[in-house]
Amino acid sequence: MFKKVLVANRGEIATRIIRALKELEIKSVAIYSMEDKDTLFVKKADEAYLVGTGPLDGYLNIQHIVDLALKVGVEAIHPGYGFLSENPAFAETCEKRGIKFIGPSSEVIKLLGDKVEAKKLAKKVGIPVVPGSEEAVKDVKEAVSMANEIGYPVMLKAAAGGGGRGLRIIKNDEELKEQFENAQNEAVKFFKDDRLFIEKFIENPHHIEFQILADKYGNVIHLLERDCSIQRRHQKVIEIAPSLILTPKIREEIGEKAKELARAVGYENAGTVEFLIDKDLNYFFLEMNTRIQVEHPVTEMVTGVDLVKQQILIADGVPLTQKQEEIIANGYAIEIRINGEDPKNNFAPSSGEVTRYYSPGGIGIRIDGTIYSGFRVSPYYDPMLSKLIVHAPTWGEAVARAKRALSEYHISGIRSNIPFALNILKHLDFRAGRFDTSFIDSHPELMDYTEYREPEDLVAAIAIAVAAYEGI
Repeated sequence: MFKKVLVANRGEIATRIIRALKELEIKSVAIYSMEDKDTLFVKKADEAYLVGTGPLDGYLNIQHIVDLALKVGVEAIHPGYGFLSENPAFAETCEKRGIKFIGPSSEVIKLLGDKVEAKKLAKKVGIPVVPGSEEAVKDVKEAVSMANEIGYPVMLKAAAGGGGRGLRIIKNDEELKEQFENAQNEAVKFFKDDRLFIEKFIENPHHIEFQILADKYGNVIHLLERDCSIQRRHQKVIEIAPSLILTPKIREEIGEKAKELARAVGYENAGTVEFLIDKDLNYFFLEMNTRIQVEHPVTEMVTGVDLVKQQILIADGVPLTQKQEEIIANGYAIEIRINGEDPKNNFAPSSGEVTRYYSPGGIGIRIDGTIYSGFRVSPYYDPMLSKLIVHAPTWGEAVARAKRALSEYHISGIRSNIPFALNILKHLDFRAGRFDTSFIDSHPELMDYTEYREPEDLVAAIAIAVAAYEGI
């Protein structure tokens, strides 16, 4: 068993990994920037080291991280999600310097991280793919020609992209000509790769992903699916497990296809195969993520499998012990991403000091997060503050529990998406399972909410208003 593992990440996922390491009795090493020096993940780790001079460079400096790992006697590195988690150069550097990268090999990351190549691979193993360009388009002229051949609307996507970056929905030639260079520039900024490709835009689909675990001995299982259709700006807000729309037959079929894809590349560790599914339950390969997902807790809640522990065990050479037939869904789980943002202002990030923090509790409630009263939310990082995960025997009970938990969840000092998310849970269509990726855009009434204010804040506001009215 590993004796010491470095966590090459920050925030809630760093805390999540450190907790798994503690349960496995493995020492944890955290890295942090000056922005993060007082955060909980730094305090929870057995060892913690300052890296970099700015808020981001330490988390992105491959050589520095690996040098530190070797210096302090680390045997493996867990990359979490984001940052360097899907960077093949990081995995390759670990491989060359004798440190185990907790994830698939650098070759597999490189192959599956390229959306064009991943799509080709999916076709080879018989997974339906969305009609589109086989190769990256060379220029806007070729893009227009391809779009007309496929038929509008189309998706203009960064070949190395993810998280909604470098992605545009295009409805006609004029929009494509206007947006091509913008998408290209965004792709270069976030992925240092300007290649774009075009595929047919499947209107109002469900975004469904299958969780994969694969060990070094050829054993591959899937741990059912998550529905990630509730999105804003192509970024996930609420995820559920299992899906409300899949039949047992379709679930088994897609799950087996996802496993075939993993076997085809000799995949090892945790991964997620993502699909778009239309109203007729036709499914199309979207991409494969070669890391732990933000929304992994909903899978853990319904299957009882600790995915992060499994990642560590697989990397250490421990074979999978569970068989596919043993993986069953126990009830329903919902995850709400609690973000520091202003939904009414185009979801603009909100940073500053958290003046008060009250988290919910009770049966079936889990909070993955590291914020607290007095915590300073930095403008330099992703706006996600925490994740609220609920679990219940039925879908109706899960929604009711999530509503109750959100109503107890209060964050003051910055704006958050809590009241917006509560509106989603209250909506009759969501409660009835009538939603797809267009849900938020199709329901502008979700923005009709009043932000929570502490009683003391209300008293102060009333006093100020009275004073102003009386001319004091």
